[in-house]
Amino acid sequence: MSLTLEQIHAEVADCLGEDPADIPVDENLVDHGLDSVRVMTLLERWRRDHGVTVSFADLAEQPAVEAWARILGAATR
Repeated sequence: MSLTLEQIHAEVADCLGEDPADIPVDENLVDHGLDSVRVMTLLERWRRDHGVTVSFADLAEQPAVEAWARILGAATR
């Protein structure tokens, strides 16, 4: 099952302790406090639950919900 933009947005916001409405989908998540540990936590969950096959570097290069939706949508089985 593929991850949707809404799911990614909600899970990122939850991980950051924020409301999804406070995190624009095109904004750099590092500016909202996202760090490498949180990226790995999200990535491991998505690998386990959704069969995601991307690497940490794939997500770190483009730390925005919108970019991740494109990357993760193409990388689920």
